[in-house]
Amino acid sequence: MKIAPLVIILSSFLFVSITGYGQIGYGLTAKTELYSRYSNPPDEIASSSAGSALLNIGIGPKLWFGGDSFAFSPEAAVVFSPFALSTGDYKGLGAVSFPIMAKFQFGGMSNFNRDGKFGFAIGAGIQYSRTELFGLKSSFEEMGVDRTYFKTYIIEADFGFGLSGFNLHGLVRYGFNKDIDANTISVGVGYDFNIPCLKEALNSDF
Repeated sequence: MKIAPLVIILSSFLFVSITGYGQIGYGLTAKTELYSRYSNPPDEIASSSAGSALLNIGIGPKLWFGGDSFAFSPEAAVVFSPFALSTGDYKGLGAVSFPIMAKFQFGGMSNFNRDGKFGFAIGAGIQYSRTELFGLKSSFEEMGVDRTYFKTYIIEADFGFGLSGFNLHGLVRYGFNKDIDANTISVGVGYDFNIPCLKEALNSDF
């Protein structure tokens, strides 16, 4: 029931974007997260958190509906952190997350602008995360520690520069789920590639 109003609102914005601007783009979003932290639902057995500041790489599909100064963009990605670990008590290595969200992108972040300018974006959605992907120590398994995917509700803010279908931006993403007492946070750099706009820009240069 809580999701229905959000779907209606996002659908309305999407309709306005398509009919008002008439431009549609598709492509990729990539992420290099400089720091990621995941806090599992607590089990009162072991440390619930794991973090990584090394080699957190993400990629996934993205769409754009809008124009030079505004775009509505649904996106999804998989972010892999092979060296994520808990400093509280080492249990194993690795983490993965699947952020799925919709963003409202302004200025250069719309990825339709040919002149190049700065812009910002705000977005919200859900994320599924899992830590201790590799080698969960048997001693913790015997105590009942079980690392499965958990869901958080995410919000993200971006600021960056866009030109002819490409943008580079800083990002901060926070996730929470009070029902299971879990949270996530990621800080990093993102890269968006609007393929039709990139092709158009390359063809016009030759």
